[in-house]
Amino acid sequence: MLTIPLFPMNMVLFPGGILPLKIFEARYLDMISECLRSGQQFGVCLISSGKEVGGSAECYEIGTLAKIVDWDKRDDGLLEIVVEGKQRFRLLEQRERPNHLAEGDVQLIDDDDCEELPVQYQLLSDLLRQIAEKFELSFKADHEKFENAVWVGYRLSEVLPLESEEKQALLEIDNPVNRLQQIQDVIEDVTTEEIPPG
Repeated sequence: MLTIPLFPMNMVLFPGGILPLKIFEARYLDMISECLRSGQQFGVCLISSGKEVGGSAECYEIGTLAKIVDWDKRDDGLLEIVVEGKQRFRLLEQRERPNHLAEGDVQLIDDDDCEELPVQYQLLSDLLRQIAEKFELSFKADHEKFENAVWVGYRLSEVLPLESEEKQALLEIDNPVNRLQQIQDVIEDVTTEEIPPG
């Protein structure tokens, strides 16, 4: 078990994902300073109830560790950071520190980070490649990763226009092939809805 500071958000961070954040609340400025000093990671979790800014929030059970990979303090005191999603975790208990920062006891989830993409999901990999090239995404040149079922599933979960709860459901799936199947089902449902009857 590990005790970490938590950053409840209205978005989902996936392992391997890159997320830029603007930090302005005192409790989170303190948290980032602490993490930069110690090298500690913090947990990003989707909010299940409560507010992202100025209040307390309850989190979904599955979240992702975030490692700070870049930071810059602006003249106006705003802190800009870039984090990378690392390992998934299960939140066992959540509480609030005296400075109103959420922290949690978590259990890390041991995931394989590489599994060969099954041939029946090659179209999903092709779709991800097209999206990456169209929008000039940073990972478009990572050619070998487009054959990795784990990576393709996480990157599609990030870039597809899904509701936060749908993204959370994809994060919570343990088997990478099952995640790809869920994504395929969602795409097929949307495609079917867009085809007019008759």
